[in-house]
Amino acid sequence: MKVKDETLGMWLGVLGVAFFAVTLPMTRLATGTQEAPQLSPWFLTLGRAALAGLLSVLFLLATRSPLPRRHEWKPLGIAMLGNAIGFPLLLAYALRTVSASHAAVVTALLPLVTAACAAWVLHQRARLGFWLCAMAGSALVVVFSVLRAGEQQFGFAWGDLLLVGAVFAASLGYIYGAQVTPALGAERVICWVCAMALPVTLPGALWLWPQQPIATSSWLGFVYVGIFSMWVGFFAWYRGLAMGGALRVSQAQLLQPFLSILAAVPLLGEPLDLVTLGFAAAVVATVVAGKKLSQARPATLSTQRNVHPKEST
Repeated sequence: MKVKDETLGMWLGVLGVAFFAVTLPMTRLATGTQEAPQLSPWFLTLGRAALAGLLSVLFLLATRSPLPRRHEWKPLGIAMLGNAIGFPLLLAYALRTVSASHAAVVTALLPLVTAACAAWVLHQRARLGFWLCAMAGSALVVVFSVLRAGEQQFGFAWGDLLLVGAVFAASLGYIYGAQVTPALGAERVICWVCAMALPVTLPGALWLWPQQPIATSSWLGFVYVGIFSMWVGFFAWYRGLAMGGALRVSQAQLLQPFLSILAAVPLLGEPLDLVTLGFAAAVVATVVAGKKLSQARPATLSTQRNVHPKEST
């Protein structure tokens, strides 16, 4: 049963990543560029969280969900700051100045950062082979993303620094959300995260409601990131992290840049070539190898006696 749960957890993680992958092109559609701005980054951040928050309140009421316990408010609060505010805000500002392909270069670091956070926060451990696969996969993603950027100059300019901040915000949000998922359930975690933010996000979104005409495509991008990126995707993602292990399932994020590029073909008109498919196949291979090597070495009897129940996966 444990092996089946871990496999299902991995697939749920991939499903969540697929939802999240479309966030880059959809955010770009929603915010526009500096030359042709659409929705402001602040409105997009608060508005998408408010939309998800309203849906969350309906879900919590319909399921008669009890209030979180006292010790669960802190991880929920950190998840709220990371996933509902920090990541979307920094990403929206970054995508005003860099392309979706360029953003994939830095956001490709999410698997390593999330795995490091899992090892630190959840006390999860893995073999050296796992870390080597994670590093190899991330290196492949970075090399591909640099090549995909074409003639764009790759360097840590202002937009890149914003993306680095977004990566750290998302990673902490993922891990602290996963920490309370076994007790609250995946659906209730993201619902409480979004509902907690409503006193700020709803008034803020109404106050910042755009006065100028906004393109239909930008509103469609807003609806997508509000429902799928901010809400539905986390249902699958948090459940996957809890069932398959945050350290292992986080490696599914290696696929996200390639799924983003695939989504950008119809949404942004970006071309797709054989180089993309080749690198995608190589990254999938590192994910599969990393999953096989992610199981920690069996603990000795003396070690098992010293393991706290909360530290086991």
